[in-house]
Amino acid sequence: MATPNYGYEKRQRELAKKQKKEEKLKAKAARKHEPGEGGSDDHPDDSADGAPEGTPPATGGERS
Repeated sequence: MATPNYGYEKRQRELAKKQKKEEKLKAKAARKHEPGEGGSDDHPDDSADGAPEGTPPATGGERS
């Protein structure tokens, strides 16, 4: 019986992984160039706490 060629198997896994990564990058680039279809994922809101832009961020450790 022949011994398994682990190097060949590893190379095949690496090539499959590389191909999948390239496909993901192409799909991401295609989504980026499509016109917006009502999705707000392209420009997320900068204020993570939901406060209006003019208000300063709240700090919890102030004492007088």
